[in-house]
Amino acid sequence: MNSNGQTRLRMQASIDRRPTVGPFHITGYTFTAFESVVVTLEADGLIGQGEGLGVYYKEDTPEKMLAQIEALRGRIEAGLTREQLQRILPACGARNALDCALWDLEAKRSGKPVWMLAGQDKPKALMTTYTVGADQPQVMAERARAFASARAIKLKLTDDDINAQRVLAVRAARPDVWLMVDANQGFTRESFARLLPTLVEARVDVVEQPFPIGKEAWLDGLERPIRIAADESVQDRSDLQKMVGRVDIINIKLDKCGGLTEALSIVTDARKLGFELMVGNMSGSSLAMAPAFVVGQCCGVVDLDGPTFLTTDRSPAASYEDGYIWCADELWGGPAVVA
Repeated sequence: MNSNGQTRLRMQASIDRRPTVGPFHITGYTFTAFESVVVTLEADGLIGQGEGLGVYYKEDTPEKMLAQIEALRGRIEAGLTREQLQRILPACGARNALDCALWDLEAKRSGKPVWMLAGQDKPKALMTTYTVGADQPQVMAERARAFASARAIKLKLTDDDINAQRVLAVRAARPDVWLMVDANQGFTRESFARLLPTLVEARVDVVEQPFPIGKEAWLDGLERPIRIAADESVQDRSDLQKMVGRVDIINIKLDKCGGLTEALSIVTDARKLGFELMVGNMSGSSLAMAPAFVVGQCCGVVDLDGPTFLTTDRSPAASYEDGYIWCADELWGGPAVVA
């Protein structure tokens, strides 16, 4: 213990790179691999882990995250708490990785799973979307067919003139699934208005982040026969108020808000403001999905398919079966296993 009665920790932090099974296209970006920072904290023979991907459009790179973490090594190893962490790092991937590692370690040391520490009921498997990256319409339709077990599909659209064809091709290929689309800030008011009748025809239920960050006023007075979700426009709790009356759903991502601690606070505050909730991801392995799975227990829309895009995952891994995701306590956030 240190002089304040806190148990000293030992930390390891490193960059982990995992290639994707194929190029993944969204507005303005193409991904062929995802890099994360993995933090491992050890105390009294018990280990907690967390994984942070960062936020690519904010240049929250693995190298930057690793530098932020290493700059705090002394304070972390002296017994930094989750509460202290919220005050010394901004919302970012580095804080996410550290925060989740501290939650995991707390579960190991307390003998209680994270969901119990968070005051939740026993978790259940969650229906998750399976994401189809932006591509030619028939390519997207084939990928949607390939997700044979999917019950819900999310389509990435982009800032060109074939989005209607994309949506109709996928709906024709998969008339059975729940469908949402994600513009990743790629629409204008005019392009959205042109696309909207097709979205209604195709029974799209949610449109995610239609407009760029900073253009939230474009949502004012907008016809909304389909629910709209805010992603990039809401990074943490400080962004919630400006979206009241403008969107229906808030997409919570741990890399945006800086970890499970802030994510659970967003759940509370967003509900008070009347928002519906969604949980998403910046991709990553099952180690990144498991803390988000805790948040997902509070959400009506779940988008936690990140590991399905990777050539390799961790072991133990999240289970994807019949369109549902399940994260066992043994993966992350469970009590220590007694031999």
